[in-house]
Amino acid sequence: MTFQLTEDQQALIDTVRDFAADRIAPHALQWDAEKHFPVDVLREAGELGLGGLYVAEDYGGTGLSRADAVLIFEELAKADPTIAAYISIHNMIVWMVDSFGTDKQREEWVPQLASMESLGSYCLTEPGVGSDAAALITKATREGDDYVLNGVKQFISGAGTSALYIVMARTGAPGARGISAFLVPGGAPGLSFGLNEKKMGWNAQPTSQVVLKNVRVPAESRLGEEGAGFGIAMKGLNGGRLNIGACSLGGGQAALEKTVAYLKSRTAFGGRLADKEALMFDLADMEMKLEAGRSLLMRAAEALDRNDRDALRLCAMAKRVATDAGFEVANQAIQLHGGYGYLHEYGVEKIARDLRVHQILEGTNEIMRLIVGRMLVEG
Repeated sequence: MTFQLTEDQQALIDTVRDFAADRIAPHALQWDAEKHFPVDVLREAGELGLGGLYVAEDYGGTGLSRADAVLIFEELAKADPTIAAYISIHNMIVWMVDSFGTDKQREEWVPQLASMESLGSYCLTEPGVGSDAAALITKATREGDDYVLNGVKQFISGAGTSALYIVMARTGAPGARGISAFLVPGGAPGLSFGLNEKKMGWNAQPTSQVVLKNVRVPAESRLGEEGAGFGIAMKGLNGGRLNIGACSLGGGQAALEKTVAYLKSRTAFGGRLADKEALMFDLADMEMKLEAGRSLLMRAAEALDRNDRDALRLCAMAKRVATDAGFEVANQAIQLHGGYGYLHEYGVEKIARDLRVHQILEGTNEIMRLIVGRMLVEG
């Protein structure tokens, strides 16, 4: 299997790279330091078609493949993994509405989300429910033609800024089959938000609790059939895992490039650091980790595009390998920069902080191993 880029893909990458280099990279350190969420730049990204990458074109999507999206997110993350990761989450929201929504839901939400005039948030995790997502306790009670939602969601990116929240809530018995998905507008009465979390990384996007207290939505706001919510959430995560893996590789690649430039410019012990054999070995190992992750990620993306029966396993494997590779490379970049790697202005410590959470979100890497192991055992 080969992954030769087409002319269209290369042109796409060049366009995204230019946008990221011009509108994101110069501001990334400042956004991180000031905890600034650049909504204006996100809207510019939407104008380029980055808000609905693999969404049908009839309501304003770009209609690209998952493989195309992987290439795009790696380029965005070279400029700033935080912003790239938020755009990934947003794309997951738009895809879920486009794929599982009614014509009315698609017409109402997809155009404004795909353009990024409106932003979206994914609400699955709860304060006491992380990896065991099927155990969530947020409740949606049917009352006539409405549902009334009560519960708390945790670690929600974009909370307080988004116009749409896709909320997974229990409508039936315990377990995955008792969960439904709901489209909750940002201005719904009873919807509120916790304080913005103080985090290790991802400072340029807000993260907080989403609190639902007697939030009433019409039954037509349910996404898909009652009881189908968990399946919708998991299908969304398959693509999200690929995207976050690509964000990790982009951040890792940026850290590697910074390290090569630093070692070529720095002299010690009678010569350039870049000419020291031991450091060359480190650079080679960093490059090989990124390339291995890149190859597996593209294989998984193409499997997802084909709706291959092996896509779940490949997406889990690719997410684990790519996110580990990205963080390990960024961490090694700090080491090879010496004391300068610990300084904010050099940028590598920020990359490492941002990439660390990628090994946790969209399903922890331990859960990725569990998925792969179960599929091996169960055949």
